[in-house]
Amino acid sequence: MNLPAAPDKLIPACRHWERYEGHKAGGRGTYKTKMISMKPTRVFSPVRIAIVDDHEIVRRGFRELLAEEDDFDVVLDTPSGSVLMEALRNDQCDIVLLDISLPEESGVDILRAVRQRFESVGVLILSGFPEDRYALPMIRNGADGYLCKDCEKEDLITAIRSVARGQRYISAKTAELLAREVAGEQDSQPHQQLSERELQVFLRLAQGANVSTIADTLHLSTKTISTYRSRLMEKMGLTSNAELAAYAARHGLA
Repeated sequence: MNLPAAPDKLIPACRHWERYEGHKAGGRGTYKTKMISMKPTRVFSPVRIAIVDDHEIVRRGFRELLAEEDDFDVVLDTPSGSVLMEALRNDQCDIVLLDISLPEESGVDILRAVRQRFESVGVLILSGFPEDRYALPMIRNGADGYLCKDCEKEDLITAIRSVARGQRYISAKTAELLAREVAGEQDSQPHQQLSERELQVFLRLAQGANVSTIADTLHLSTKTISTYRSRLMEKMGLTSNAELAAYAARHGLA
């Protein structure tokens, strides 16, 4: 009686696959089974990235740049914070590259919303403003890192991978600012002393928004916004919206 050849098959072991090979060993109808250990197949999960910037050409440029990396997947580019939040609700992103100046709401508003609702999502600020303008306030408010848009490609790649590992990315310039602040050598600018909410209101006022509009945007009462306005004006030594706008323009904040 002729026995059929034992077929090759893959079966799961504890942490890897084992291949069993049947082969004729000697005597008629005699078969042995040999087990060969094989290395496990690594499941590759790229870092899912969202780019939030108000300039399409900037988003396209960063998308093309990041597409060269096998471990990155740009799943979204948008100028809209609401579109980003919808993607995050659907668990579509791991890291957000976020600009500060956006048409509908500021990057500070979006950063606050992400931190409140999606703690595990990394947020890397990618701004046209230099580090000494916004880096420290944004990091204090929960950003995982801060880079200028004219940074080197290697710095951006390193920053994304660091944040993907659950670490904060501190550039050499930001590290210097932090060190000078700790040592008491940093001449802190008035806007850097503002709280998260005060900074939100400040940026809105600098863009020309009135108290009622800011209240509607931030879903707060006009009385609350007026209180924040009074506090930030006192901290910054300003007396009017015109002085505030001039300060923002002088320091490149709007």
